[in-house]
Order: sequence, then structure tokens, then C-alpha cells
Amino acid sequence: MLANASNELRSPLARIRMSLELMDLDAASPQRHEISRSIKELDQLIDEILLASRLDAKQSDAEPFEALDLTGLAAEECSRVNADLQVDTGLSNTGHSLTVQGSARLLRRLIRNLLENARRYSNSEISLELAQIGVGEHGRAIIRVLDRGPGIPEALRERIFEPFYRLPGASEREGGVGLGLALVKSISERHGGTVRCEARLGGGAAFIVELPVVV
Repeated sequence: MLANASNELRSPLARIRMSLELMDLDAASPQRHEISRSIKELDQLIDEILLASRLDAKQSDAEPFEALDLTGLAAEECSRVNADLQVDTGLSNTGHSLTVQGSARLLRRLIRNLLENARRYSNSEISLELAQIGVGEHGRAIIRVLDRGPGIPEALRERIFEPFYRLPGASEREGGVGLGLALVKSISERHGGTVRCEARLGGGAAFIVELPVVV
């Protein structure tokens, strides 16, 4: 029902966006900026509710998986938010690609949500590290997104992956609807992987996703 209601919001949201374009407001005015920001947040909320609904569907309804170069996906998403991409030397020196079986659309969303979450809580550099541990059927691709934000209290490091949960005080920060990390968890699990949050040495947070690699 929530997904259906969200889908019905697409048309009025499009009309609001069109009306804003037609309004006689300076493009740099605070009012226009605030309205545009609110529209963007609502648009993101609709996208994430619809995606969460699809991820809750039966496996038979899911989109097909294919072999994907995780390094390429990560590089594209890092360029969007000016994040530093670091690839383990064991991969970069050999030219070995980090290949996983999955949906390009879903894995892009996983990486994007982690990077946007890091950017939201950190005013300094954010980085994404890629590595592989293990070999053969025991091999795992490791995605680590690191920030220098305030960090996540240990008692909340599991709860932050619950749908619509937001850290205390998060409502005052720009952006975020409380579904981003829940989607990261759902997408990770759909791909046979896991996600966790740890404290980053020197301050900040580290989000670590582990996914099976293609043998």
C-alpha cells in the first residue's frame, strides 16, 4: 500500500517541479533553493520506498544478476561526489578486476547511498576502499566507505540499518529520509553479503560491505 501511494505521488510532484520552473523567482533566491531541496528530498523518499518495496518482493520477482566489475561501478559513483577511490594494490598491480554477481542498478544504489551518507555527516574528505579477501568460493569483495564525521555510537551501529531510523539530531541536517542505510542492508543481503558499521581510527565512521566474488 505504501509503495502504491508513493507511486501516485509522482504526478503531483512533477507538477510542483514544473510550477517552480515557471515561477518568477531568482534562481539564486533562498526560497527557490528551499523549495528545490524539499522536492529533491521527496523525490528521493519516493524512489527509496519503491525500491524497498521491490526488494521485499519474492526472489522470483527480482531482476536478473550478471557478472559485474565492482571497481568500475565504484569509480563512477566516487566521481559523482568527489570521493577518493583506493583500490588494493593486489588488485591494481595485477590488473585483476573485482567481479561480483549482481544487479548493476542495485549495487550502484548501495555504493551511492553509502557515499551520500558519508558526505552528509562529514565536511572533510570521504573515501572508498576496495579489496578482496580469500580466494575461490571463499573470496569476498570488501567495500569500505570512510568519513571523518562525528562517528556512530556503538550502541546504535545496528539500529542505523533499520528503516526510517535516524540518529538523534539528524533531522536538522540537510537531506536524508532514514531509508538509505536500510536499503544498503537489503541490497547487501540480496547479493549474499553483509554490511556493518565500525569506528574509524582517528575519528569518524567506517561502513564495510562484504560480497561474494565470482569464482
